[in-house]
Amino acid sequence: MTIVLDKVSLTSNGRPYIYETNLTLEKSTLNVLLGPTLSGKTSILRLLAGLDRPTGGKILVDGKDVTGVSVRKRNVAMVYQEFINYTSFNVFNNIASPLRLQKYKKSEIEKKVRETAKMLHIDRMLDRFPNELSGGQQQRLAMARAFVKDAGLLLLDEPLVNLDYKLREELRDEMQEIFKKRDTIVVYATTDPLEALMLGGNTIVLREGRVAQHGDTLNVFYYPENIDAGLTFSDPPMNIIKVSIQSKNGGLAGYFPDGTRFDIHGHLADLSPGSYQLGIRSMNVGPNPFNSHDIKFSGEVDLAEISGSETFIHVKHEDISLVSQTTGAHVYPIGDRIDVYLNHDFLYAFDMEGKLVLAPDRNVLLSNPA
Repeated sequence: MTIVLDKVSLTSNGRPYIYETNLTLEKSTLNVLLGPTLSGKTSILRLLAGLDRPTGGKILVDGKDVTGVSVRKRNVAMVYQEFINYTSFNVFNNIASPLRLQKYKKSEIEKKVRETAKMLHIDRMLDRFPNELSGGQQQRLAMARAFVKDAGLLLLDEPLVNLDYKLREELRDEMQEIFKKRDTIVVYATTDPLEALMLGGNTIVLREGRVAQHGDTLNVFYYPENIDAGLTFSDPPMNIIKVSIQSKNGGLAGYFPDGTRFDIHGHLADLSPGSYQLGIRSMNVGPNPFNSHDIKFSGEVDLAEISGSETFIHVKHEDISLVSQTTGAHVYPIGDRIDVYLNHDFLYAFDMEGKLVLAPDRNVLLSNPA
């Protein structure tokens, strides 16, 4: 099965939800829809499912136009954020319900239900009812009901967002193995860049109803084609700084908006003089030097967030705001002056339109895995 979105758009009450989009999804692929809230992820899922009809364009399945075909006539299964289970059915009958609608034989239903329940580790709970299950078990049940159909298209709308950290990790690992064994096209929506990296496959970066980039997940992460992709595929969002690169004494020098100069080294020496937007992820900005040709940035602490074993320091100077990430829990009083260091080797250069001009050296990127 191949699914193609051909110039698909979606508008409701004069408000655009999806701008003209071209997208191809191939058989046996995992495709992560990555974007913040209101970026268009659920709208794309609903269009793929046949729950909504696009305002413009066509949806093709193996070359056949299915734009107006209802969800009931499509080979699709969907898992939502919330646990949507039939409370009056036990686990076995919940999982069996789509098979009965499809008129499977009793013996086939028995076999498929037990195989799917075992795959999701709820095979010992087939006689229980949903209100007797934990949150994680209820989500496994919802997933089992979707998986048992062997649908050609499996859609998951942030299915783990309401689970605690341990359960999310456990289910995510299991899903990766399950997806590998199926010929299904999987489309998995998430707001979490780390989840996209963990799942792998392909990533479709969505920003305000537009596809910013689509491709192999690691390639999209390491080589964002534009600032929108860089901002979305980073947590916190990629730091962006407008700078001027000028010719000086036979070489190049960089200048922040306030006139502060910094030296140009390595891959950035390939830039031509002009105005650019430099991008760098928080993990490559720290309160301690990385190497001898770091770029030092001085400012005031705007906020310091301790998140588990890391501290994110928000530093501001005039119109420039940066987020620096450092290991360990540290206290940085708001308003204190601080120097942070930008690891020159991990700087991306975008033009003033936001398109990628220059990325860090591939060997450098791979030496600092995501």
